[in-house]
Amino acid sequence: MTPLNHWKIFGFLTRHTLFALIIGGVAGIIFILILIEFDHFTSSEEFCTSCHSMEMAAEPYRQSVHYNSASGVRASCGDCHVSEGVFASTWDHFIGGKDLLNQIKGAIIGPDYDEPVFHVLHLPDSAFAARKWFIERNSATCKRCHNKQAILGTRVGTEKVHKEDAKSKSCVECHINLVHRKVPEQKTFKRESWNRMVEEEFNLQPGEADRLLSR
Repeated sequence: MTPLNHWKIFGFLTRHTLFALIIGGVAGIIFILILIEFDHFTSSEEFCTSCHSMEMAAEPYRQSVHYNSASGVRASCGDCHVSEGVFASTWDHFIGGKDLLNQIKGAIIGPDYDEPVFHVLHLPDSAFAARKWFIERNSATCKRCHNKQAILGTRVGTEKVHKEDAKSKSCVECHINLVHRKVPEQKTFKRESWNRMVEEEFNLQPGEADRLLSR
């Protein structure tokens, strides 16, 4: 056997193993780069609003200060709703895949979330789930832009509130309905009142919202 076949490094790393490690390392780097690009694209407003139901959610967002800020800073969908870090963000996209499946399922057998009335009827559940997500992560995505200790505000006492009273609170415990259509706090939400509001908004017959919601 030739010396090449016996070539080893540190007594245990063979030539074939070294080549495998190099190839694996390069493949790993390529995989991470693909994940970064995937997360970047799927966190964009263009991608998120490719479904009509999400375009309806984006309409109020484009009227909010998070979109039209005096400083020109604009928070995109992913800035608020996707965790920081390539693996955490990839996991968020994976879990979010259930919404896409529901969208496809709804288009086939209903309810069709692209229909404005269904979108508004189910909006509270989406809002409550999103608020829970923020609280579980201590509003980490909010803190990408907002430093609680640096908030001065324009109203008297704002600085003290954020540095003392709200020191241990998550942002969304106090701040909701800043970007999307207003939904009451979960503890004060009344489904019956919401359904009646939907019926009035969309000129539905009394009780029609309850029937649609049960589909």
